[in-house]
Amino acid sequence: MNKVSTLQSWIGGRWMGSEAGLSLHSAIDNSLIYHTHAEAVDAQQALDYARRTGVPALMALDFQQRAACLRALASHIQQHREALYTIAYLSGATRADSKQDICAGIGVLNSYAGIAASGLPSGNVLHEAPAMSLCRRGGAAGTHIMVPRGGVALHINPFNLPVWSLLEKFAASFLAAMPCIVKPATCTSYLAEALVRLIDASGVLPKGALQLAIGPADALLARLQDNDAVSFTGSDATATTLRNHPNLLARSVQVSLGAASLNCAILGPDVRSGEPEFELLADAIVRSMTVKAGQDGAAIRRVMVPHGQIEALTARLRERLAAVVIGDPAQAGVQMGPLASQAQRSELGARVRALAEESDIVCGQVDGYAPAGDGVRDGAFAAPTLLLCRGGARSDAVHEIEAFGPVCALMPYADVEEALALAARGRGSLASTLATRDPKLAAYAVPRLAASHGRVLVLEREVAAAGTDVLASAHLKYGGPGRAGCGEQLGGLRAISQYLQRSALQGSPTMLTAVTGEYVRGAAVRESVQHPFRKHFDELEVGESLLTHRRTICEADIVAFGGISGDYFYMHFDEIAARDSQFGRRIAHGYFVLAAAAGLFVSPAPGPVLANYGLDDLRFVAPVGIGDTIRARLTCKRKVDRQRRDDKGVGQGVVSWDVQVTNQNDELVASYDILTLVAKRAGL
Repeated sequence: MNKVSTLQSWIGGRWMGSEAGLSLHSAIDNSLIYHTHAEAVDAQQALDYARRTGVPALMALDFQQRAACLRALASHIQQHREALYTIAYLSGATRADSKQDICAGIGVLNSYAGIAASGLPSGNVLHEAPAMSLCRRGGAAGTHIMVPRGGVALHINPFNLPVWSLLEKFAASFLAAMPCIVKPATCTSYLAEALVRLIDASGVLPKGALQLAIGPADALLARLQDNDAVSFTGSDATATTLRNHPNLLARSVQVSLGAASLNCAILGPDVRSGEPEFELLADAIVRSMTVKAGQDGAAIRRVMVPHGQIEALTARLRERLAAVVIGDPAQAGVQMGPLASQAQRSELGARVRALAEESDIVCGQVDGYAPAGDGVRDGAFAAPTLLLCRGGARSDAVHEIEAFGPVCALMPYADVEEALALAARGRGSLASTLATRDPKLAAYAVPRLAASHGRVLVLEREVAAAGTDVLASAHLKYGGPGRAGCGEQLGGLRAISQYLQRSALQGSPTMLTAVTGEYVRGAAVRESVQHPFRKHFDELEVGESLLTHRRTICEADIVAFGGISGDYFYMHFDEIAARDSQFGRRIAHGYFVLAAAAGLFVSPAPGPVLANYGLDDLRFVAPVGIGDTIRARLTCKRKVDRQRRDDKGVGQGVVSWDVQVTNQNDELVASYDILTLVAKRAGL
């Protein structure tokens, strides 16, 4: 008989724990597979190590360098993902299930590296532009900045997605320079431990950036401080305990909660049996019930169906679910594995029985069937269970009890108002789905659904090519109001900002420029003797500026630009109509002014500026007429080193330039930012 391994925690830069503690069993056959360690984690040591080692190490890097770490970490885990697949099998995960956990987790790391590359500066101060003048004379300005808080993040993760939940929370806090301590759910902690061992072996992360604590979190919670943060995903009972934890309340520790969620779907009254939207919703329900054996916080738990379609959808789902092969994930043809543990199976059975008091079981059961495979009799298997609650408006259980597994309840509705009222009975959920082809229905129903759901998917044939999965996207928030916990995860920069401290900043434009690392209009500039476009990325300084020569606009310019562009708008060509307009005269095309300004400040010879690939915040502030004289001021506004090189090994960075185009009276006529890709000097 093989010796059962004892899991270890990664605390203070070392692996600790050797004495066997709790027994962990295979979800497939209930055999003993691991022990947790019996030794208590030294909470104070873990927190001290994070503060004294992790925070300085992370602050030694900037946003862009930390993003590069995420990209490298994603690559390392990707190369070793098969080892994680093998271990995930013990939790009952099929290959498809593991892709939604392991591959999706790797995808989150890459997504956040990309989000940071395009949205965060090369520094540790995030400027929430624009700055605003606080007095008429312009000597005082105000803005908002976001900075690392110097605290520690405690991530308490659920059992159902041990890889994804760890990586998606870690990515956001890591980018915000906040070291984290991960406390995984016990029953699948072996997969979290395997992941952290991979991360440790990669050598990618700074010391103290990540620690793993297997066991209770009470001692950690009791020692958190004011600048720390807690992110929790799990049961509503635990969420309530955290919400009322004395130390978290006393110190106003930031807490983000994700709890029980009775997500819903509505089949629109315009959809009939056999139509694409009908089948798409059926696909989504079946997938929701079978992927991860229905153990997904965003799984569809309630479905509102028009009275005239309830029998058809019930029959279609019964047919589809009866064909699902349940059993050992290693067996060929198996589509759904077991629940994560026997404890989850027992809890699911109790909740299904409670739901059955007000609903009919159409198909499926927790007990009394034979899953495919050898030696699986004692596994934590449960068949997909479809319920029909004909009195949804009169029922309480179906809107209160979340059976966390392959369980879904259908209920008929008479009209859209009743469907929306039934959806709201969930008292706040992560996700909702509306299957319809009617844009007017979507425009009416979505705002109502959004009031009580963190995400709304409008499901129709045009989005079918993109799939109907309810997987969370790193670019969209993941969380819901009410009983779902009111927490917010993911959402791109929103998730990162939760781990940063926002502060209002007031001062002169020059001081705001110095603090933010980003040029604020009105700040002192450094007139550049050498054209800024002749300087490499590492030679440029924020605030370096060029005031161009002048150019007088003539009628020939307008005529020529109109002929080239095909823009013969009356304001540019009809003298009489233009005289009657608000400007009282013919004016130049706005885009001609833009092009003419480029002609004033561009340095045409080859040089460090490699490409102009964007323009932001363009405003045409005042008209430019025939005879007006314009000039431009080009100022280095922001530099972002994306830690990348071209195929020749030459480093590159992105420079944002503030452009102000003025007329002969020094009045602003056009304003915008241009983005350029600029080479570094050789060897940098």
